[in-house]
Amino acid sequence: MSTGTAGTRLVLLRGNSASGKSSVAAGIRERFGRGLAIVGQDNLRRNVLRERDRPGAANIGLIDAVTRYSLDAGYHVVLEGILYADHYGPMLQRLCADHRGRTHCYYLDVDFEETLRRHATKPQVSEYGETALRSWYRSRDLLPGVAESVIGANSSLTDTTDRIMAETGLAGLPPLER
Repeated sequence: MSTGTAGTRLVLLRGNSASGKSSVAAGIRERFGRGLAIVGQDNLRRNVLRERDRPGAANIGLIDAVTRYSLDAGYHVVLEGILYADHYGPMLQRLCADHRGRTHCYYLDVDFEETLRRHATKPQVSEYGETALRSWYRSRDLLPGVAESVIGANSSLTDTTDRIMAETGLAGLPPLER
């Protein structure tokens, strides 16, 4: 089922907790302006549905539906989350294959020690700690069948945002009037 238009951009940002996904998505939105939807796994899974991350969970279909709806409405979409390959892979593969426009996939690769350092600066620092982070952590959990560009921890927020804006072509597009 085709989704979006030839002019829409789909940007997939994946990585472990505290890898910078939400910050990069916010940086892209700030630079682009109106007409760019951020579809956040945490928001839909934890806030909307309040469900655990497990294979076959309802949030997988909801993420797919919200992303497709936004693309079909003419929005560019940044889909961001941990999005484990074994839980979300089939949905993400279909979504990427079905998108009519340009699709760019990125994996933010941060080792566990850096994950701990970054987590210590987050507002949720008191909600969960090292034990939970260790249980969630997956090294280089790349999607099979999808070409993901790996961005290492040495890339700053500004550099990562600049790179994605340039590679996706979002830097050269005008914001949409909405």
